Amino acid sequence: MFFSKITLSNDAQRSEEFWKVFRDPYTLHQAIWGLFGDRADRKRDFLYRLDQYGKKPLIYAVSERQLSPSQAMWNIETKPYQPKIGAGTLLSFMLRANPVRTKRDDENKQHRHDVVMEAKTRLREEDRHQEDRKPLANLMQEEGGNWLSIRAERHGFAINPDTIQVDGYQQHKFFKGKKLVKFSSLDFNGILKVVDPASFIEALYKGLGPAKGFGCGLMIVKRV
Repeated sequence: MFFSKITLSNDAQRSEEFWKVFRDPYTLHQAIWGLFGDRADRKRDFLYRLDQYGKKPLIYAVSERQLSPSQAMWNIETKPYQPKIGAGTLLSFMLRANPVRTKRDDENKQHRHDVVMEAKTRLREEDRHQEDRKPLANLMQEEGGNWLSIRAERHGFAINPDTIQVDGYQQHKFFKGKKLVKFSSLDFNGILKVVDPASFIEALYKGLGPAKGFGCGLMIVKRV
Protein backbone atom coordinates (compact mmCIF):
# COMPACT_ATOMS: atom_id res chain seq x y z
CA MET A 1 0.00 0.00 0.00
CA PHE A 2 1.00 3.62 -0.53
CA PHE A 3 0.16 6.90 1.20
CA SER A 4 0.08 10.05 -0.92
CA LYS A 5 -0.24 13.77 -0.36
CA ILE A 6 -1.45 15.59 -3.46
CA THR A 7 -1.54 19.35 -4.01
CA LEU A 8 -1.91 21.66 -6.99
CA SER A 9 1.22 22.78 -8.77
CA ASN A 10 2.04 26.48 -8.53
CA ASP A 11 1.12 27.25 -12.13
CA ALA A 12 -1.95 24.99 -12.28
CA GLN A 13 -4.43 27.85 -12.63
CA ARG A 14 -2.79 28.91 -15.87
CA SER A 15 -3.67 25.63 -17.56
CA GLU A 16 -6.86 24.93 -19.47
CA GLU A 17 -7.23 21.62 -17.60
CA PHE A 18 -7.56 23.44 -14.26
CA TRP A 19 -10.73 25.26 -15.33
CA LYS A 20 -12.25 22.04 -16.68
CA VAL A 21 -11.49 20.14 -13.47
CA PHE A 22 -12.84 22.73 -11.04
CA ARG A 23 -16.05 23.69 -12.79
CA ASP A 24 -18.20 21.49 -10.49
CA PRO A 25 -17.77 19.00 -7.60
CA TYR A 26 -18.29 15.85 -9.67
CA THR A 27 -15.68 16.86 -12.27
CA LEU A 28 -13.19 17.32 -9.43
CA HIS A 29 -14.00 13.83 -8.13
CA GLN A 30 -13.48 12.49 -11.65
CA ALA A 31 -10.09 14.20 -11.84
CA ILE A 32 -9.03 12.61 -8.55
CA TRP A 33 -10.15 9.20 -9.82
CA GLY A 34 -8.17 9.91 -12.98
CA LEU A 35 -4.98 10.16 -10.96
CA PHE A 36 -5.42 6.51 -9.96
CA GLY A 37 -7.01 5.13 -13.12
CA ASP A 38 -4.78 3.36 -15.59
CA ARG A 39 -7.61 1.85 -17.64
CA ALA A 40 -11.31 2.46 -18.21
CA ASP A 41 -12.53 -0.64 -16.36
CA ARG A 42 -10.26 -0.18 -13.32
CA LYS A 43 -12.15 -0.76 -10.07
CA ARG A 44 -11.48 1.60 -7.19
CA ASP A 45 -8.44 0.45 -5.23
CA PHE A 46 -7.84 3.62 -3.25
CA LEU A 47 -9.32 5.87 -0.56
CA TYR A 48 -8.99 9.63 -0.50
CA ARG A 49 -9.88 12.70 1.49
CA LEU A 50 -10.25 16.16 -0.03
CA ASP A 51 -9.43 19.15 2.17
CA GLN A 52 -8.27 22.68 1.54
CA TYR A 53 -4.87 24.16 2.19
CA GLY A 54 -5.58 27.87 2.12
CA LYS A 55 -7.59 28.23 -1.08
CA LYS A 56 -6.03 25.20 -2.74
CA PRO A 57 -7.25 21.58 -2.60
CA LEU A 58 -5.23 19.16 -0.51
CA ILE A 59 -5.77 15.45 -1.10
CA TYR A 60 -4.66 12.56 1.12
CA ALA A 61 -4.89 9.08 -0.35
CA VAL A 62 -4.16 5.44 0.46
CA SER A 63 -3.83 3.24 -2.61
CA GLU A 64 -2.77 -0.21 -3.70
CA ARG A 65 -0.76 1.21 -6.60
CA GLN A 66 1.92 3.85 -6.48
CA LEU A 67 1.07 7.10 -8.21
CA SER A 68 3.37 8.54 -10.82
CA PRO A 69 4.97 11.71 -9.41
CA SER A 70 4.75 13.41 -12.82
CA GLN A 71 1.10 14.32 -13.26
CA ALA A 72 0.01 17.44 -15.08
CA MET A 73 -1.24 20.11 -12.71
CA TRP A 74 -0.53 18.10 -9.52
CA ASN A 75 2.34 17.77 -7.04
CA ILE A 76 2.38 14.22 -5.67
CA GLU A 77 4.35 12.97 -2.67
CA THR A 78 4.07 9.20 -2.19
CA LYS A 79 5.60 6.78 0.29
CA PRO A 80 5.07 3.09 1.19
CA TYR A 81 2.30 2.58 3.75
CA GLN A 82 2.66 -0.55 5.87
CA PRO A 83 1.74 0.44 9.43
CA LYS A 84 3.01 -1.79 12.22
CA ILE A 85 0.59 -1.38 15.12
CA GLY A 86 0.23 -3.51 18.22
CA ALA A 87 -2.77 -4.10 20.47
CA GLY A 88 -3.14 -1.33 23.03
CA THR A 89 -1.56 1.34 20.83
CA LEU A 90 -3.08 4.81 21.24
CA LEU A 91 -3.47 6.81 18.04
CA SER A 92 -4.85 10.22 17.23
CA PHE A 93 -7.06 10.09 14.16
CA MET A 94 -9.14 12.10 11.77
CA LEU A 95 -11.90 10.60 9.68
CA ARG A 96 -14.44 11.95 7.23
CA ALA A 97 -17.28 9.46 6.91
CA ASN A 98 -20.78 9.06 5.51
CA PRO A 99 -22.71 8.10 8.68
CA VAL A 100 -25.74 6.04 7.72
CA ARG A 101 -27.87 3.27 9.13
CA THR A 102 -29.22 0.61 6.81
CA LYS A 103 -32.85 -0.40 7.28
CA ARG A 104 -35.21 -2.65 5.37
CA ASP A 105 -38.68 -1.56 4.29
CA ASP A 106 -41.85 -3.68 4.16
CA GLU A 107 -40.68 -5.16 0.85
CA ASN A 108 -37.32 -6.15 2.41
CA LYS A 109 -35.43 -3.58 0.35
CA GLN A 110 -32.45 -1.90 1.99
CA HIS A 111 -32.35 1.87 2.44
CA ARG A 112 -29.62 4.04 3.90
CA HIS A 113 -30.58 6.74 6.38
CA ASP A 114 -28.39 9.69 7.34
CA VAL A 115 -28.08 9.34 11.15
CA VAL A 116 -28.19 13.10 11.79
CA MET A 117 -31.23 13.78 9.60
CA GLU A 118 -32.90 10.64 10.95
CA ALA A 119 -32.51 12.00 14.49
CA LYS A 120 -33.92 15.40 13.46
CA THR A 121 -36.90 13.73 11.83
CA ARG A 122 -37.51 11.55 14.88
CA LEU A 123 -37.59 14.59 17.16
CA ARG A 124 -39.95 16.37 14.80
CA GLU A 125 -42.29 13.38 14.71
CA GLU A 126 -42.30 13.30 18.50
CA ASP A 127 -43.96 16.73 18.17
CA ARG A 128 -41.44 18.52 20.32
CA HIS A 129 -41.53 22.27 20.34
CA GLN A 130 -38.78 23.86 18.30
CA GLU A 131 -37.12 25.38 21.35
CA ASP A 132 -36.94 21.94 23.01
CA ARG A 133 -35.16 20.26 20.14
CA LYS A 134 -31.46 19.55 20.40
CA PRO A 135 -29.10 21.82 18.47
CA LEU A 136 -27.51 20.35 15.36
CA ALA A 137 -24.12 20.29 17.11
CA ASN A 138 -25.54 18.00 19.81
CA LEU A 139 -27.09 15.67 17.23
CA MET A 140 -23.80 15.47 15.35
CA GLN A 141 -21.91 14.63 18.52
CA GLU A 142 -24.37 12.05 19.85
CA GLU A 143 -25.48 10.34 16.65
CA GLY A 144 -22.06 10.51 15.04
CA GLY A 145 -20.34 9.24 18.18
CA ASN A 146 -22.74 6.30 18.44
CA TRP A 147 -22.29 5.46 14.76
CA LEU A 148 -18.49 5.43 15.10
CA SER A 149 -18.58 3.36 18.31
CA ILE A 150 -20.43 0.58 16.49
CA ARG A 151 -17.92 0.65 13.61
CA ALA A 152 -15.03 0.67 16.06
CA GLU A 153 -16.12 -2.70 17.47
CA ARG A 154 -16.29 -4.18 13.99
CA HIS A 155 -12.93 -2.82 12.91
CA GLY A 156 -10.64 -3.61 15.80
CA PHE A 157 -10.46 -0.38 17.79
CA ALA A 158 -12.16 1.34 20.70
CA ILE A 159 -13.13 4.94 21.39
CA ASN A 160 -14.73 6.92 24.16
CA PRO A 161 -17.51 8.85 22.35
CA ASP A 162 -17.30 11.61 24.96
CA THR A 163 -13.71 12.39 23.95
CA ILE A 164 -14.30 12.39 20.18
CA GLN A 165 -15.03 15.67 18.42
CA VAL A 166 -17.73 15.32 15.76
CA ASP A 167 -18.45 18.28 13.49
CA GLY A 168 -18.32 19.47 9.89
CA TYR A 169 -21.70 18.07 8.89
CA GLN A 170 -22.29 18.59 5.18
CA GLN A 171 -24.93 17.50 2.69
CA HIS A 172 -23.43 16.98 -0.76
CA LYS A 173 -25.43 17.15 -3.98
CA PHE A 174 -24.20 17.04 -7.56
CA PHE A 175 -25.03 15.41 -10.86
CA LYS A 176 -23.23 12.36 -12.20
CA GLY A 177 -24.37 12.64 -15.77
CA LYS A 178 -28.14 12.86 -15.40
CA LYS A 179 -28.19 11.10 -12.03
CA LEU A 180 -28.40 13.21 -8.86
CA VAL A 181 -25.87 12.05 -6.26
CA LYS A 182 -26.69 12.87 -2.63
CA PHE A 183 -24.81 11.96 0.52
CA SER A 184 -23.77 13.53 3.82
CA SER A 185 -20.48 13.59 5.69
CA LEU A 186 -19.23 14.13 9.23
CA ASP A 187 -15.69 14.82 10.44
CA PHE A 188 -14.38 12.87 13.45
CA ASN A 189 -11.24 13.72 15.44
CA GLY A 190 -9.88 12.21 18.64
CA ILE A 191 -7.94 9.36 20.22
CA LEU A 192 -8.55 5.66 19.65
CA LYS A 193 -7.11 2.47 21.12
CA VAL A 194 -6.20 -0.45 18.89
CA VAL A 195 -7.78 -3.73 20.06
CA ASP A 196 -7.34 -6.06 17.09
CA PRO A 197 -4.37 -4.90 14.95
CA ALA A 198 -5.22 -7.04 11.90
CA SER A 199 -8.82 -5.79 11.70
CA PHE A 200 -7.75 -2.22 12.34
CA ILE A 201 -5.06 -2.20 9.63
CA GLU A 202 -7.59 -3.64 7.19
CA ALA A 203 -9.86 -0.67 8.05
CA LEU A 204 -6.97 1.72 7.34
CA TYR A 205 -6.61 0.13 3.91
CA LYS A 206 -10.29 -0.34 3.03
CA GLY A 207 -11.98 2.53 4.88
CA LEU A 208 -15.07 2.94 7.04
CA GLY A 209 -18.65 3.40 5.89
CA PRO A 210 -20.08 4.08 2.41
CA ALA A 211 -19.42 6.87 -0.15
CA LYS A 212 -15.73 5.94 -0.37
CA GLY A 213 -15.73 6.87 -4.03
CA PHE A 214 -16.63 10.43 -3.04
CA GLY A 215 -13.92 11.08 -0.47
CA CYS A 216 -15.32 9.37 2.63
CA GLY A 217 -13.93 6.53 4.73
CA LEU A 218 -10.20 7.28 4.90
CA MET A 219 -8.88 7.30 8.47
CA ILE A 220 -5.60 9.15 8.95
CA VAL A 221 -3.72 8.22 12.13
CA LYS A 222 -0.54 9.03 14.00
CA ARG A 223 0.91 7.83 17.29
CA VAL A 224 0.04 9.81 20.37
